[in-house]
Amino acid sequence: MKLVTREQLGWPASAAPTQLSTKGVKVHYEGTPVSARLLTDHTACIAEWKNIRKSHLANTKENYSDIAYNYGACPHGYLLEGRGIGKRTGANGNQDLNRAHYAIVGLVGSDGLTEPTDEMLGAIRDGIELLRQHGAGNEIKGHRDGYATACPGGPLYAWVTKGAPRPASTTPAKPPTSKPKYEPFPGANLFKVGRRSPIIAAMHKRLVAEGCNRYQSTTNIDVWGTGDERSYAAWQRKLGYSGPAADGIPGPTSWAKLHVPNV
Repeated sequence: MKLVTREQLGWPASAAPTQLSTKGVKVHYEGTPVSARLLTDHTACIAEWKNIRKSHLANTKENYSDIAYNYGACPHGYLLEGRGIGKRTGANGNQDLNRAHYAIVGLVGSDGLTEPTDEMLGAIRDGIELLRQHGAGNEIKGHRDGYATACPGGPLYAWVTKGAPRPASTTPAKPPTSKPKYEPFPGANLFKVGRRSPIIAAMHKRLVAEGCNRYQSTTNIDVWGTGDERSYAAWQRKLGYSGPAADGIPGPTSWAKLHVPNV
């Protein structure tokens, strides 16, 4: 697998909502003209990926929280991290279709570069297999399945309807050998009263270690409650936040600095 991470792209942790399982993966295309330059210039692929995210974040009507896709796949066989693992696809993530499947987009379009290369198809398979290791079910569908759209275009959809077979010329992805050292930001939806997660317990321990202990109980530390909110507000103030910015609800920047160990 040739993975380009958000960190390598210069992007912060995704602010998209957390979703740890789906029925499977849906395949998309850009739906607009894509320059054939991507075939010979991988830097153009990276620029294209960054431009997609930029356009999504600028779309105030749809109110995107991040680039819409979990991953992208370029003609050179690179898997490009978007929202990534455990993140709901789509704009705000409040639609049933967004909840049903993770999303991978091939960097092909309606004109110019329209035919996926074998390397791109291999990268899409890499993404499907990676997402299956982290909660995705076995379904592989096109965006047009269940929604009136031309996406993912004729060539990609024909491949999907065949079961999205891995091209013989590409190598299956190897499973990751280790987890990241720190827990990525899981999204603000986790931090609601009564929500239970081992991530909350790991955060609790880090807040205590940082001298931000405002807890009144040492039981049920994996359940979000008022003690978590008070303790996290103390952490935000320690970082220099004040007023409404120190509201006790984790955000991507303060979370990244807390270094919650991966669970």
